[in-house]
Amino acid sequence: MRVLSCRFGCLLALACFVSVTWIKSIPSDGVSSSPRMLPNLQALHERLLVAEELAGQVSRNLSGIMERLRNMSSTANTTHATSNTTHPNSNTTLMSLDTLKPLTDSPDQEMFLQSTIYYFMPHLREHPDSLVPNVVLGQGRRGVSVVLGIPTVKREKQSYLMSTLGSLFYGLTFSQQRDLLVIVFVAETDFDYVGSIAKAISKNFPKEVHLGLLEVISPSRHYYPNFTSLRETFGDSKDRVKWRTKQNLDFSFLMLYAQNKGTYYVQLEDDVFAKASYYSDMKAFATQEASKPWLYLEFSQLGFIGKLFRTHDLPMIAQFFLMFHRDKPIDWLLDHILWVKACNPEKDTKDCSEQKALLKQRYKPSLFQHIGLHSSLPGKLQHLKDKDFGKQTLYQGHNNPAAELSSSLKHYQQHSLDRAYKGEDFFWALAPIHGDYILINFTQPIHISGYLFRSGNIEITGDKFYNTSVEVLPSNTSAQDKLVTDSSGYNQQSNNGFIIIGAFENGVAEGKIEEALQPISALRLVVRSDSDVWVLLSEV
Repeated sequence: MRVLSCRFGCLLALACFVSVTWIKSIPSDGVSSSPRMLPNLQALHERLLVAEELAGQVSRNLSGIMERLRNMSSTANTTHATSNTTHPNSNTTLMSLDTLKPLTDSPDQEMFLQSTIYYFMPHLREHPDSLVPNVVLGQGRRGVSVVLGIPTVKREKQSYLMSTLGSLFYGLTFSQQRDLLVIVFVAETDFDYVGSIAKAISKNFPKEVHLGLLEVISPSRHYYPNFTSLRETFGDSKDRVKWRTKQNLDFSFLMLYAQNKGTYYVQLEDDVFAKASYYSDMKAFATQEASKPWLYLEFSQLGFIGKLFRTHDLPMIAQFFLMFHRDKPIDWLLDHILWVKACNPEKDTKDCSEQKALLKQRYKPSLFQHIGLHSSLPGKLQHLKDKDFGKQTLYQGHNNPAAELSSSLKHYQQHSLDRAYKGEDFFWALAPIHGDYILINFTQPIHISGYLFRSGNIEITGDKFYNTSVEVLPSNTSAQDKLVTDSSGYNQQSNNGFIIIGAFENGVAEGKIEEALQPISALRLVVRSDSDVWVLLSEV
């Protein structure tokens, strides 16, 4: 407030100084007494024109300051410490949406963004912390290339969230995991339910949470307005109007939270699964199309699934959604943004369609498929399938070294271990029990730099190896003497000369093999406990 007062006084002083200077430059009689004064009158006239422009600018600046003072007066006694508080269940610093990066770095623009949110959602003024996200899980990751936003709600029937997350994390390399952020927005104000979702995610994806790859947030209990006063439009029932209105608010909240997290933002839903190559395909296509004036890229033809935006466009998009959040569904509003930006009212519909097409670029084949049958709108069934999705690759083949294979596991139909090792299929076997194994005997001892075993696939995410160790047989029998057992228990002796070097975590076993163990005569997987599910190896 003190800084604004100083600016106000300085501008007034400047205006007075300029006025006095101009008055002193005018002759006392107001007219020139000789032709030699005419150039001075011309110069004075030009100076008056400049003064008029400067006075207008001063007036505009003063008006802006007064507007800011009026906006601040209503919250003058309210501290904004909540924008830097830490949730007791998280190590992540919370940040209010009204302090996130706006369209520009200008304080005036930041104040404008905040005031527009309050204008379209006036109930937020009653609670200063209503725009502070509840960060349940997260490490505060920023600076990534791609941010995936997934809103999820409580469903009456089946939940697809864990399957969706499993498909997104499946097949990511280590470098891709470091360059990606997945934000799950639990769009509910029941903190017990939010906590249950966070607990389930932590249990199923502990590695992703620990790395900061996965965040879980929820809104303040004061974020949503009173939905009972909504006007029914387009023949929709009251429940459907409430559902679509809340969806607009959910997407806006998530976009504003994600805007300063990375370069690109992708809007998803909680009932989809992704192709294994989705990350690299999206990033490559976005780079390829970078020079074109698109508003978004489409990686699915269904609704709002797989829409990629530049994060610096998110404030504008979210503001548009908030402006009309009561009026129309989210996908209609997105199309209206294209109309506003591209269409000439004086031209026909065909020209409008052509101009809008320039602002969205479609990628084929689709990278995301809708799998949910039961909609988040109670009672609604959705038989939506993306015809451009094509056939999903269920395994990843590699050129592995020559070896003799054996296993105590009985494979299902043609999905044999031999075909999986050759990269022709995935290995699928009946539920393993304690002591079951897969043995890879190399025809001669070889140097192996590392290994990767991935269980489950994009369609059968649950058939994974659990409590299963990775072991190697060094050709040098004295290799064990050179190793030190680490805190995880690796590098310890197994039986028959094998040494434990790793284990499956969340269905994946990956690691390097120390030089002291080289060369390797054999490698095996050993199941340490009975399993309730079958096992599937999609990558060896």
